[in-house]
Amino acid sequence: MKTTVRGFKRLALAAGVAAVGLLLTACGSNSSSSKGNYTSELKQSKQLTVGLEGTYAPYSYRKDGKLTGFEVDLSKAVAKKMNLKANFVPTKWDSLIAGLGSSKYDVVLNNIAETPERKKSYIFSTPYIYSRYALITKSGDKTINKLADVKGQKLAEGTGTNNEALAKKLGAKTVPSGDFTTSLALIRQGRVKGTINAREAWYAYAKSNSIKGLDYHQVSDSQAEPVHISAMFNKKDTKLQAKFNKVLQQLRKDGTLTKLSEKYFGENITSK
Repeated sequence: MKTTVRGFKRLALAAGVAAVGLLLTACGSNSSSSKGNYTSELKQSKQLTVGLEGTYAPYSYRKDGKLTGFEVDLSKAVAKKMNLKANFVPTKWDSLIAGLGSSKYDVVLNNIAETPERKKSYIFSTPYIYSRYALITKSGDKTINKLADVKGQKLAEGTGTNNEALAKKLGAKTVPSGDFTTSLALIRQGRVKGTINAREAWYAYAKSNSIKGLDYHQVSDSQAEPVHISAMFNKKDTKLQAKFNKVLQQLRKDGTLTKLSEKYFGENITSK
């Protein structure tokens, strides 16, 4: 009888050890699977570290010393839904993308267009802006009404921009311009015939400045396809990209994207 009891004790002990083993295995499995979660790809725990310029209104800029703008508010909204805090790292444009490559931050939101060249080294979120072109000319000038009319004409364009590339492709002569305001001044002065730029640049300018002396010509998608503006990630951070996309879809569905766009641009620039 004693032998039997010991036998039961041994069996019970063995079963207990097995149960503990199974529990540890399960815990180990959960731990392992948690490492596959997007949070393991974050630079800092509980933070979404965002690279941006912080000097490009209305996307990201400082107002009364505080960082604000469309992409700042968008980053905060995304981070909140991910149960994270948005941590911003303002960086000059010439080293912004390189900073992502060296893991200085998790993601870049800086009005960045998806291009074949960039896609070789980075991955992108679904677009949060569909940037359509606009043609701006001097009021009363009937010689330019659409993109096909710019051939042989002198246009003010930023060096190295998509706008300059399109103008040249269409046969225009380009005059270097440092920013949109300068381009508009050159048009008013009659030094150039116009400028091709993003419609959101026009919306943002018109929201707080006089547009007297200027005409805005909407460029249809058939004339030039919209440029996709997206968040950019390192290629290895696929889980973070997927989570970002899921949250972005939620913000689009609940109207947050539209609300932020209308706040900073006066129009909805987030629709396809």
